Amino acid sequence: MSAADHFSRLSTHEEPIALHRDVRRPLAVWLAGRITYAAYAAMAERLAWEVSEPDKRPPTLLLCEFEPSITIGRLGSRRDVDITDEELRRLGLEVRFVGRGGGAVLHGPGQVCVALFSTLEDLGFGRHDAGPFMERFETALEEAVRSLRCGAARDSRAHGIFGRTGVLAAVGVAVRRGVVCHGAFVNVQPSLELFERVKTSPMASDGTAYTMGSIEADVQRKVRLQDARAALVQHLTEGFLFPRSNIHAGFPLPIGEKSLSSPKESVSRVG
Repeated sequence: MSAADHFSRLSTHEEPIALHRDVRRPLAVWLAGRITYAAYAAMAERLAWEVSEPDKRPPTLLLCEFEPSITIGRLGSRRDVDITDEELRRLGLEVRFVGRGGGAVLHGPGQVCVALFSTLEDLGFGRHDAGPFMERFETALEEAVRSLRCGAARDSRAHGIFGRTGVLAAVGVAVRRGVVCHGAFVNVQPSLELFERVKTSPMASDGTAYTMGSIEADVQRKVRLQDARAALVQHLTEGFLFPRSNIHAGFPLPIGEKSLSSPKESVSRVG
């Protein structure tokens, strides 16, 4: 089945769920550049711990880009990556098995990593309400993609946001002891040649596997990264009923210089 056929038969999502209570604390948003996955993983562990402490960090949303690499979540396997070890070495792509949900995801320029760190209670849910959280999170992602004038839909058989060219937003969340970590990878404007060789959503009940497309390929026009970031911040802030978001440039924790590279697009331009 083609991605276009899949997209055409997806139904619209159900009405948004009602959250348990209003969320009063603002969302801390960090608009950052590129980072290696190893540096991100170390930072993510620290952020997950800090948002769970008594004098805790507020709910934190990090938007960044990963250096070229491949990560494989709990639902994926090495078989989902149709790239030989020799090609991986030549391309400089490291493959990592990671503790998030979801399948195999190729990372690189033009993709936005959406990482949310918070207790479920600070998001307005009960400590064990991972299901309702996922519903709300994916709804916000879908609305963000649609606000870029890109058709998007969800599928009850698999997590993620789907478009005509494939998976537009791959979802990979971890919920540990009531704490939300990680989030999603939104393909805005990457080159899709290698993405077509990585099965990102192989868990459909009918055995169908989907690779990632991009918003830009779907709409057949240029889509700016800063517009995608602004849409994601807006719809995640509204979706979880935050009274406002506090915007910061950079990373929420110090990162070693060797783990970072200068982004091609200045963070200061983000809306």
